[in-house]
Amino acid sequence: MRIEAAGNGERKVWLTDSEIEDLRRSARGQRDDLLIQLGAYVGLRAFEIPQVRPVDVKQTEKGGYRFHIQEGKDTTGNGGKPRDAYLLADVERDLRQYQRQKNIAPKDPFIELTQSGVRAAIGRIADRTAESTGVDGFEHVSAHDLRRRFAQRLLVDENMNPRVVMAVGGWDSFDAIEPYLNEPTPDVVDDAFREAGI
Repeated sequence: MRIEAAGNGERKVWLTDSEIEDLRRSARGQRDDLLIQLGAYVGLRAFEIPQVRPVDVKQTEKGGYRFHIQEGKDTTGNGGKPRDAYLLADVERDLRQYQRQKNIAPKDPFIELTQSGVRAAIGRIADRTAESTGVDGFEHVSAHDLRRRFAQRLLVDENMNPRVVMAVGGWDSFDAIEPYLNEPTPDVVDDAFREAGI
């Protein structure tokens, strides 16, 4: 985990996938686990998580899953920008299981929290993770840090086409995703040197 000062006392936390798993282990119940997954594996913002409804999940012709975000963030200032987020099969399965357990109607949200409720729940999970692991830094993890890991995994670890990442993550410009391209994980650095034979 790497932590950077971001101004106003805020911090940017750069997480690894194993640290995401630490957060998931500290989740109390399936809803908390879904909050972590929707941020870290789907790239949703805190205000987008409560928008996800069973009726919006669609299987594609090639077997993948998408769901429609009605009002994503529009960084151009023209109001909410809709997009289709890519939904990993494991996350889709967990959402459907949660829907059955909680008897969630097709047009009701999977997660009945406000944006601030999502942020607070993720903060509580992060605090529990700091306590259970004894690792300093987890207490600073926010919903946006989960989204940051989503972008970095795709752009740096998986070397995915930035335009694809922009489309599924709701970024409007290369400038918006550029910070994630410049922050290779230690594994990516090691692999690059190994491939170069150095």
